Amino acid sequence: MFERFTGEARQVVVGAQEEARTRKADEIRTEHLLAALYAVPDNLALAVLERFGVDRADVLREVDRLRPGPAAALDAEALSTIGIDLDEVRRQVEEAFGPGALDRTRAALGGPAGRLFGHIPFEGPAKKALELALREAIHLGHDHIGTEHILLGLIHTEGGAAHHILAARGVRLEPARVVVEELVRGRKAG
Repeated sequence: MFERFTGEARQVVVGAQEEARTRKADEIRTEHLLAALYAVPDNLALAVLERFGVDRADVLREVDRLRPGPAAALDAEALSTIGIDLDEVRRQVEEAFGPGALDRTRAALGGPAGRLFGHIPFEGPAKKALELALREAIHLGHDHIGTEHILLGLIHTEGGAAHHILAARGVRLEPARVVVEELVRGRKAG
């Protein structure tokens, strides 16, 4: 399937891995694919998002908000029930070892809790979004998978955070397909 991806779509997939790595995620999630769309200039997915009035800064802020993940908040809450305050632990560690000391640990630098190097696997909904990108390309009669198809796959994948981020901004599958068709026709005519 990857051989059908345009150069821009391949950049998005590679960029999603970098997004996951930067955000210290152990899997590439749909929100990483969405953020990576913004890293590839002048692609059709961005033109579609622009038509819907989706603000780049707003979307990236929402993706950043997802960074800590619900498990971190639950862990902190669970530890607080037995009298451990993670903020106080961090303060004491930084007082003893300097600012950012916990950020220099093996886990923070890509050990068991994250990866600085190597392959990061795709989570289920992100894989599904890429599979749906292929289906969207076929549905539209296109012989390639472009950024616009990745966007349609993200909109289509209800289990992913990207779907929820986009749905909250009024982006729906059928109207997005119509915009993709218009833009593709415009590029072919131009």
